[in-house]
Amino acid sequence: MTDRAAKIAAFLDGIGWGAATRRNLAGDASNRRYERLDLNGTPAVLMDAPPDKGEDVRPFIRIDEHLKAIGLSPPEILAQDEELGFLLLEDLGDDLYARLLEADPSQELPLYLAATDALIDLHAAPLPSAPDYGPETMSDFACLATDWYAFGATGNRDTAATQTLRAAMLTAFAALPAWSPVLVLRDYHAENLLWLPARQGSARVGLLDFQDAGIGHPAYDLMSLARDARREVSPATCEAMMARYVDATEYDAEGFALACATVSAQRNLRILGVFARLSLHFGKARYVDLIPRVWRNLQTDLSHPELSELAQSIGELLPEPTPEILATLKAKCGTIPTL
Repeated sequence: MTDRAAKIAAFLDGIGWGAATRRNLAGDASNRRYERLDLNGTPAVLMDAPPDKGEDVRPFIRIDEHLKAIGLSPPEILAQDEELGFLLLEDLGDDLYARLLEADPSQELPLYLAATDALIDLHAAPLPSAPDYGPETMSDFACLATDWYAFGATGNRDTAATQTLRAAMLTAFAALPAWSPVLVLRDYHAENLLWLPARQGSARVGLLDFQDAGIGHPAYDLMSLARDARREVSPATCEAMMARYVDATEYDAEGFALACATVSAQRNLRILGVFARLSLHFGKARYVDLIPRVWRNLQTDLSHPELSELAQSIGELLPEPTPEILATLKAKCGTIPTL
């Protein structure tokens, strides 16, 4: 038994779950691991977030408590060890949006409108303490596209390109109508949402993977769901989500549409870099296969007529992910120890 496994066993023994059956659950892009537990018919989920690998459960706990307090449905925290990075969580079940929609695509609109309503309620609540995801921070994140994607694709490290992209992104943000900051969950998409039909209202949408939440633009999570890197979302559903949000708020429809395109472009630039880094640095080549959809989403964002300057800059700075470039990124899998 490894030292980490022994610590897990001790944690479970200490909270009365030592006799539970355990099986691995699919992980995510981080160093966190998950196990599904069953103790005499009572289910739970173990989060294993090793501090020595850069994980920290405290942000998850803080945001979980906030979401619970405003009537949404994060998993209840049943037990915790912040120092060792262990959480025992309520098991919200298997009805992930992604799984339900694969079985029945006709449910996309009602499920996505329910998720939009959850965001409306989230954004109406007071802000908790969380990192800043304003234009400066988000423009820095966008530069992952040059630092990792373009670098991996071309082999050239171009600091001037990074500075140019950051400036172009800041200019695009500066052109947005005034907006009120909200809590951004950041990874709000079909593989992190669960359908809980026995609950009422926005509590029907189960929430996962929100430890990286911050304070940012209200369009961000909406477009994280609508421009999913892992599944195609119909344009009609995206338009219905935007209309639902505008109807429930005081935002101008045209201005909000520009904001949606802008923050989604930023997000897709970040994801291009993140997926390239996951292959080049962390040896997770499967993420390269998702890059073409991220690129298509980015092009959809940049088709907004008021983003023509940003589109021109990106066209000059980033290569299209051709089959040759994708093969290059995979061939370099796990070979870049650091920037």
